Amino acid sequence: MEGVAKTRIVALIVAVVLAGFLGLTFANYYVARAWVRDTIVKSDLPLTSDTLYSEIQQDLLKPVFVSSLMAHDTFVRDWVLDGERDPGRMVRYLKEIQQKYDAFTAFFVSDRTNVYYQSKGVLKAVHPDEPRDVWFYRVRAMERPYETNVDPDMAHEDTMTIFINYRVLDYAGNFIGAIGIGLQANTVKQLVERYESEYHRTVTFVDRQGILRLYGRTYDADEPDIRKRPGIRSVADDLLSHDQGSYEYERGGETIFVNSRFIPDLDWYLLVEQNGTVALAGAQRGLWRGLGIGLAATLVVTLLSALLVRRSHRRLETLAATDTLTGALSRLAFGVVFAQAAERARRDPKPLSLAFFDIDHFKAINDAHGHAVGDAVLVAVTDRLRGAVRAGDGLCRWGGEEFLLLLEDCGVDDAVTVAEKAREAVAATPLVLAGGVTIALTVSVGVAQHGLGEDAEALIGRADAALYRAKRGGRNRTERDATVNPPVPVA
Repeated sequence: MEGVAKTRIVALIVAVVLAGFLGLTFANYYVARAWVRDTIVKSDLPLTSDTLYSEIQQDLLKPVFVSSLMAHDTFVRDWVLDGERDPGRMVRYLKEIQQKYDAFTAFFVSDRTNVYYQSKGVLKAVHPDEPRDVWFYRVRAMERPYETNVDPDMAHEDTMTIFINYRVLDYAGNFIGAIGIGLQANTVKQLVERYESEYHRTVTFVDRQGILRLYGRTYDADEPDIRKRPGIRSVADDLLSHDQGSYEYERGGETIFVNSRFIPDLDWYLLVEQNGTVALAGAQRGLWRGLGIGLAATLVVTLLSALLVRRSHRRLETLAATDTLTGALSRLAFGVVFAQAAERARRDPKPLSLAFFDIDHFKAINDAHGHAVGDAVLVAVTDRLRGAVRAGDGLCRWGGEEFLLLLEDCGVDDAVTVAEKAREAVAATPLVLAGGVTIALTVSVGVAQHGLGEDAEALIGRADAALYRAKRGGRNRTERDATVNPPVPVA
C-alpha cells in the first residue's frame, strides 16, 4: 500500500508538472501571439502610418499647398475680376507655377467665361453637358475648398493625372473659378511602391466611398471597392466611418492587420496592411519548441520527483515519528494526531480532552545534576505516564519538560481522573540513578475538554491556563479548565 501511495504521489507530481509545463508553454504562446499582435496593431502599423503621413505631406500634399497658394493669389483674382484680358498672362503664370514646383500640369477654369486655361495655352471651354467637365461643376457646387480627383489630362494625351481642384473666390467670397496643379498618377504610384518596399507593408489609398485610388503594381485591384473585396469587406464600413483605427480580418486563411488613417488634405484614407499570419509564425515555432522542451523536462522531473518523494517520505516519517529521547510523539506529530482526532469527533460526536503535564522543578534538577540527569528524568516521567494511560491515548512531548496527553472518547471529568492517575504514577516512587542520586518526581497537570470546532492552539491554551493554576496552587496537582465548559457532543 505504501508503494502504491508513493506511486500515486509521483504520478500526481508529474501530472501537475506536465500540466504546468503545458499551461506555461501555451500561455507563453498566447502571450507571444498577443504581444506580436499588439506590437503590429498598436505600434508597427500606426508608426508606419505616421511615417507615411509625414512623407505624404512632402510628396503628395505639396500640390495641395501649391494649389492653395494659387487660389489665394491676388494676381489670379484681380485678373479674373479685370475681365480676363490678355489670356497670355494667365498661361505664363500657370507655366511658371508648373516649372517652379515641378508639377505635371497647372490649370485654371474660369466660371465667368468657362475657359479652361492650361500651362500650354487655352485648352477649351467647359460645358455642363460634357462628361469630362463634370468635375468643374462639382467643384463649383461643393462647400469644401478643394478636392483631389483622378482623371485623364486632355493636355497630355489623356495621361491619368491626380488633380488638386481648388475653388477660387473673389474678395466677396463668390466662386469665380477652379485652379490647381496635377501629378502624374504613375509618379504617385511609384511613391506608393517605394513606401511598400521601404516599410514591407501593403499601402493603398481609398476615397470616402471605399474606392481604391492608389495602389502598388503588386496589388490585386480587380475589385476596386473595398466594401466588396474578400476579407476587408468585413471591416470596410467601420473603417470608412472613422478617421483612424486598427482592424483585423481573415483572407484566404490568413490574418491581415490593417491600420487606416483619413488624410483630410487628400480626402482619402491611407491604409497600411500587414500579413499577421507570417508575423505570428515565430510565436508558433516557439510553441513547438516549448512543447519539446517541456516534454523533455517532464521526463527529468519524473525521475527527480521519484527521488524527492522518497526522500520527503522518509523525512515525513522521521518528523511524524516519536521523540528521539523519550519515545513519545513529536510536537509535529501531535498536530496530525489532533487533527485526525478532531475530525473523528466531528463525524462521530464523542468527547475529546487534553491533559497538559509539566515536570515540577525541572530546571532546578538540571541545574543541580546536569543535563544527563535531566534527560533521565524526562525518560522516566514518559515511561510512568505511558504506563498509567490507555495504549491508544496520544502522549506527546510538547517541548522541554512539557507533555500533552490527548484523550479520545473522554469527557473532562474522566480526563481529570486519568490525569490524576498519571500524576500519582509519576510521584509514586523517587527516581534512583547511578551513583546513589535520588530524585523525587512530581508533575502538575491542566485538563481541558475540546470544544466543537476549536483548534489545537485554543485547546492547548486553556489546558495551559489550568496547568498554571496547578503550579500556582502548590504543584503536584491537577486542575481542570474553569473558564470554558465546552458542550459534550451528543451522538
